[in-house]
Amino acid sequence: MVLGVLVLGLAVSSGLDHKTQAADAPGDAVTLPAETPAQRDARMRWWREARFGMFIHWGLYAIPAGTWKGKQIPGIGEWIMDRANIPVVEYETLAAQFNPVKYDPAEWVRIAKNAGMKYIVITSKHHDGFCLFESKATTYDVVDATPYGKDLLKPLSEECRRQGLKFCTYYSIMDWHHPAQMRASEKRYNPTRIRPGRKRQYMEYMKRQLREIINQYDPAVLWFDGEWPSWYTEEDGRAIYAYVRSLKPSIIINNRVGKGRKGMEGFNKGDRQYVGDFGTPEQRIPPTGLPGVDWESCMTMNRTWGYKSYDHDWKSAETLIRNLIDIASKGGNYLLNVGPTAEGLIPQPSVQRLARIGEWMKVNGESIYATQASPFEKTPWGRCTQKKLADGRTRLFLHVFRWPKDAQLRVPTRAGEPQKAFLLADRTPLPVKWEDKTAVIALPATAPDPVATVVVLDVK
Repeated sequence: MVLGVLVLGLAVSSGLDHKTQAADAPGDAVTLPAETPAQRDARMRWWREARFGMFIHWGLYAIPAGTWKGKQIPGIGEWIMDRANIPVVEYETLAAQFNPVKYDPAEWVRIAKNAGMKYIVITSKHHDGFCLFESKATTYDVVDATPYGKDLLKPLSEECRRQGLKFCTYYSIMDWHHPAQMRASEKRYNPTRIRPGRKRQYMEYMKRQLREIINQYDPAVLWFDGEWPSWYTEEDGRAIYAYVRSLKPSIIINNRVGKGRKGMEGFNKGDRQYVGDFGTPEQRIPPTGLPGVDWESCMTMNRTWGYKSYDHDWKSAETLIRNLIDIASKGGNYLLNVGPTAEGLIPQPSVQRLARIGEWMKVNGESIYATQASPFEKTPWGRCTQKKLADGRTRLFLHVFRWPKDAQLRVPTRAGEPQKAFLLADRTPLPVKWEDKTAVIALPATAPDPVATVVVLDVK
């Protein structure tokens, strides 16, 4: 049986006012919320200081886990409906098998918190159209269509607040299940096309679900995706952005709400002003930061976002820690993914790596949280972050990946004259001298932490 989407006619407008409805019409100008630079800084402050978050890709695709009808399907796990070209009516049968009885939201949040993460972003609806939350706009959700029968987002949002993390939601604009959208070809769903005369229906459906998400879970970030189909426009994105900010003015929204993103590079094109609060590089770290631009690199630990049972190509904990440092040194955030199983468990290789990151962060978190990008163009020994101190000095956090053979760390301190240096881990003072506008710090003979030892240098 085809699980239904509740069609929203024009007479049932989800409480949207006439201005918001009119904004869906092609060519209508959309006025974005007025905001001074100081107001924007205040809204973005917690996110800029957080630096590290958890991405969670979870849905029906965790059941096949990369295999369909006995065949391993190439590509990322959450795209199996598209990559295996599974008909909607066949894919829907997975809902009757989705029963994540081992789901423990308190444990998920503990894992994230112990890793040093400050926020969690979870897929409320991915491209397959299945919803992990209770929605009145469709029966294709975890409450109505699965034996589990309970909202998955509510307890996770409550646990995030209980344990002090920000709760955030991902939402896909492209929807392979919704009847207003149609597959691209006989072989692929992506990128969807819109059925003639039905775009308004889907836009109203999306707005109704976004209102539900905000009212039911109060997310701190709405992380959009699936904006690339040609039927969706920048004006649509501006309308959605304005609508979401009207529901919750303090919310933060990524640039995939609009059409500015330059592919996986993640930053906006420069031909006009595009909507969205931060850029979204995917599976990459930009070579440099962009002054005045907020951004977040989303990356996997292996090769997939959604769970694949046979993807064992895991990055090392050392690589993940150094990725976090590299991103922070360029002024960005690191959104690191886990793909839980259909039972509701975060895979053990992910748990183990997050625990190792957490060990490093417990000692060195001060060098990541609320820091700014490096003032240096090149740091051959590693990476640098910085922070302004209350007394006017600048604190440089020197993340040393490659320990100098002569145990002398040379830092061209254009930021100011060196005042003192010490190891962050145990506050051991380090001798520092000033030679030809370069701070030369005397280090121990060997690196206390071979992954990344943090040396602190205060300059004035």
